[in-house]
Amino acid sequence: MQPSSLPTGSGTLLSLQTGQVRPLMVGGRKLVSAIGKTTVSGPIEVGVLGLAGDEQADLSVHGGLSKAVYALPSEHLAWWQAQRQARGATMFEEALAPGYLGENLSLQGVLERDLFVGDRLDFGGVVLRVTQPREPCGKFNAVMGYALAAKDMVQSGRCGFYLAVDQPGRLQVGAPFQIIPGSRSVSVAQALQHKAWKHLR
Repeated sequence: MQPSSLPTGSGTLLSLQTGQVRPLMVGGRKLVSAIGKTTVSGPIEVGVLGLAGDEQADLSVHGGLSKAVYALPSEHLAWWQAQRQARGATMFEEALAPGYLGENLSLQGVLERDLFVGDRLDFGGVVLRVTQPREPCGKFNAVMGYALAAKDMVQSGRCGFYLAVDQPGRLQVGAPFQIIPGSRSVSVAQALQHKAWKHLR
């Protein structure tokens, strides 16, 4: 075994979420989105296009082979709730539930600065490969309830990441995973900043 293929860390799958396309008001316009995900008990089938039963409204932005699954470190939810309240979104007093930011997988034990594009999450029967950070949009602002949510995501790096499905199978809540390194040239956090900088040029 090459040194580069040795696991560099581990974590746990805390919860699984899927969503259906629904109407969403964004800046006074009625759009459709599947950003709001609902927890499922599992086990759930994971194919090359994502979790069984999960929908995407705009396949040019979400979904497809390279963005089949969206994962978010569960450690971020408390921070995001605090940001909403600090920014004046006081109508949202309840704690953010897994899936609220659109994530399919809520993970524990891995953060964007420590995970690199090309790394794989090996759950045993399922292997997922990190492809890119999540880039926020206007729909994210609408769901979070304040206009600077997308900016906060970029500045904080609490964005989560998209995954391609290298090995389909079944996922179950509580499943452990090993991080198998890729080339490790660009972290998820670095990739987000690079993408944000390009958009601002």
